[in-house]
Amino acid sequence: MQPSGRVTIGDVARTAGVSVATVSKVINGRYGVAAATFSRVQEVIDDLGYESSLVARSLRSHRTNVIGILVAEFEPFSTEILKGTSAAIAGTGYELLAYSGGGRPGGNVGWERRYLSRLSGTLIDGAILVTPTVVDADSNIPVVAIDPHTGPTGLPTVDSDNLTGAILAVEHLLRLGHRRIGFLSGRPDLESSRLREQGYRTALEAAGIPLDPTLVRLGGYRVESALGPATELLNLEQRPTAIFAANDLSAISTMRAAAALGLSVPEDLSVIGFDNVPESALTQPPLTTISQPIQEMGSRGIDLLIGLMNGTVDPGTHVRLPTALVDRGSCRAI
Repeated sequence: MQPSGRVTIGDVARTAGVSVATVSKVINGRYGVAAATFSRVQEVIDDLGYESSLVARSLRSHRTNVIGILVAEFEPFSTEILKGTSAAIAGTGYELLAYSGGGRPGGNVGWERRYLSRLSGTLIDGAILVTPTVVDADSNIPVVAIDPHTGPTGLPTVDSDNLTGAILAVEHLLRLGHRRIGFLSGRPDLESSRLREQGYRTALEAAGIPLDPTLVRLGGYRVESALGPATELLNLEQRPTAIFAANDLSAISTMRAAAALGLSVPEDLSVIGFDNVPESALTQPPLTTISQPIQEMGSRGIDLLIGLMNGTVDPGTHVRLPTALVDRGSCRAI
């Protein structure tokens, strides 16, 4: 009879007709178990679905073979990172634990310190911090940062070329004939946001177009925070003919604001975003955007972390991935 509830090592021993010590040897790959007995115990383990707890595994071997992916919240960007890490972990011998403490979105500076304190040493052997607010979290395990708020500082880091991507976005609008180009910025505490605004300004300056401060609004990287500022831009007496939003969620809000005002995209307003999250292809019309290879950022993070744990990656390694224009249907020439 299969035991009800959580299967224990004692359940495996009773079902297999062996001692708990024998089951322990099989689980940990130790010598001293006959081949037939080993096969019988492994068969029972598979049949019952037995898994040793991570804490127990850690106490025995000081390793769990688990990598933690720590995020402030699960949203489109971090979800794409998780897809990349999940694909990259196959065949490495490690498992993934995705963790969010449910902190307040956009806030809670220092969340990574709390998360690492809870998980490191007993549940995970290493951690990937996704968009961490700080990278000086004192940890007793190897850590890699993906797209940190402050940019690369100290930890192995993976990010994308935000500056070049923003320049590509504005240059695309300029080629289409737009000269009055609005900008919805991201969060001011993020290095990625600062670089995207710098790219906006750089492209305008290179085209000989003076910066008009009335065309710049703080969008905040979120659907709800960008809607009001987008509406303000579209209600200007001389409204922009195009808007570059610093991420796709803000661009989607811009399209909604335009629709609420009776404006058509792209006939009345061209809109371009940044990130290329899956939602960007589902808008009507599909959103033109700057693609950063988010899933690859996740997979490269896994590569860096395993290399760091194996001693083959320098702690100061910085990987910057290229960005590219994805031309869909939300921009047109004027």
